[in-house]
Amino acid sequence: MPGEYTGHLRTDDPLHGYLSNHVLPHLGVTAQHVDFRVFCMKAAKVYRYEESHSRKQVVGKFFVNRSHHGSVAMDRMRQEFENLQLLRGYGLVGYPHHVVRPLGTNESLNSILVEEYCGGAPLSAFVDAAIHQEQQPQLLAKLTALAYFLATLHNRTANGHTVDFHQDCAYLDQLVKNLQTKNIIGSWDAAELHWLRDLWRDKPRMWEDRQVYVHGDATPSNFLFGDGLSVMAIDLERMRRADRVFDLGRIAGELQHLYMQATGNKYAAQPFIRHFLWEYACHFPDRDRAFQSITGRLPFQMGLTLLRIARNSWVHEPHRHRLIEEAKNILRAS
Repeated sequence: MPGEYTGHLRTDDPLHGYLSNHVLPHLGVTAQHVDFRVFCMKAAKVYRYEESHSRKQVVGKFFVNRSHHGSVAMDRMRQEFENLQLLRGYGLVGYPHHVVRPLGTNESLNSILVEEYCGGAPLSAFVDAAIHQEQQPQLLAKLTALAYFLATLHNRTANGHTVDFHQDCAYLDQLVKNLQTKNIIGSWDAAELHWLRDLWRDKPRMWEDRQVYVHGDATPSNFLFGDGLSVMAIDLERMRRADRVFDLGRIAGELQHLYMQATGNKYAAQPFIRHFLWEYACHFPDRDRAFQSITGRLPFQMGLTLLRIARNSWVHEPHRHRLIEEAKNILRAS
């Protein structure tokens, strides 16, 4: 995303020297006099820097904030740098599957991670256009591309270890505790969600698949789309080993939330969710069997996603309660 122009980076700012002497050479720029225009991105603590003469652009992500500082921020900065390098090592570079290239880190500059800038529209833009401008074919095409990207990511990184569903159950507990602390749900809701958690824990299918690397924060803003099947992944600090449906359930839940929020119809997103999952399943030898396996595990992760969204302060109260009720409805599915 282009971001809002905020001015020029001062030449006496230490960041100017770091970008000039350590980052730009990676992009083939070695000029003595450089000038950076600064754009504030939508995400907090993320800025785009454009060198005025060469037009080279980079993104700076600062990990020091109200919640994280010192060694915690530094560790998160280094972790994302390593995650980006790791996935690029699996061949996720260029067209059609691209993981953004890390260019450098500097803990003394508020733990900044500098990455290449990738132009492209986020999935959220295509969802919005489908809802308000009747551009459903374009959204379906981008969901096909995203399914292809995620199937490639997951299949290339699968290992021989089975998933640990205890981690997902622990995440549900964390969400429930957070919702209770904020007085969003009461003890009866919490008790039901814990009961549903245990029902899912007892299902053998939740333990049977192999671990893969998941994006970890597969939201509509963290995938950018170019022409054709081009998908560019950003914001990989939460990448980890897990069940592949962790990412799929996040995307499905986000689609459900966006359509419910815009239309009030909880069924409006279903054709797009089904299309996304069916396209993902086509990247397996037995498409029908893969689709059945995925959809059998997906409701738990989709329910978690709706609970995760409901805890945010920017969610309006009526929609928040719809999200929680829909999460319980989905988790009741077997």
